[in-house]
Amino acid sequence: MLALIAALAGACWLYLLYMGWGMGHMDQGADMLLMPAMTHWNAGDLALVYLMWVLMMAAMMLPSALPMIRTYAYFVTMENSAAVVRRSANFVAGYLLVWMAFSLIATLAQWGLLEARLVSPMMESASPVLSGVLLVAAGAFQFTPWKSSCLTRCRSPASFIFGEWRAGNRGAAIMGLRHGCWCLGCCALLMLLLFVLGVMNLAWIGVLAVLVLIEKLTARSSMWPTRALGAVLVLWGGLNLAGAAGLLRYLPEI
Repeated sequence: MLALIAALAGACWLYLLYMGWGMGHMDQGADMLLMPAMTHWNAGDLALVYLMWVLMMAAMMLPSALPMIRTYAYFVTMENSAAVVRRSANFVAGYLLVWMAFSLIATLAQWGLLEARLVSPMMESASPVLSGVLLVAAGAFQFTPWKSSCLTRCRSPASFIFGEWRAGNRGAAIMGLRHGCWCLGCCALLMLLLFVLGVMNLAWIGVLAVLVLIEKLTARSSMWPTRALGAVLVLWGGLNLAGAAGLLRYLPEI
């Protein structure tokens, strides 16, 4: 099961590399298979952008979910070893369903921002105000009790399994869905930073994926990585907003 998940995540990363190359070589990539139009999207372009978000979320989030999936598989093995692959697959499907729903919202948001000229055709923010607001919101959220609550559940696979255990294939899917909801609550605002950093900027996609992984693998009682990241994001967003308001020009005089 873990090999299958690793293969799925690997395939998603290969897709991201393919798309990233196309975005970086628009003279050759404009006619690439699965490449959406830069502007004036039609239904086909929307479908391609949705596919991009789904595979990107799978690539970024599956590695951080492996401890939970592995723990779930261990408990299933003790109950019914013959069902471990099937039920683990249902757990993963439920988990990914949550991120598929998020991807739909992100796709529609990107379309609206593109039409409003707040996001460029290269899929990155064209507005310092938008960048500042998203950065400050994501940073401030790192200090909230909701973030702490969601992150605690993501960091505690055994506690989650004991508290949410449901038997059978349907139960596995429901458990995956519930874990996905906690994971979404923990990481959604960080994922929206892709509008600031570049939706297909592979370097920043990798950085965000590593930051999420670090948050989830850090000791349960430690919140310093989360809060340190929050402070950096708030400062970064504040500088963007100050620059948009023209306040940075006064800094040399202070």
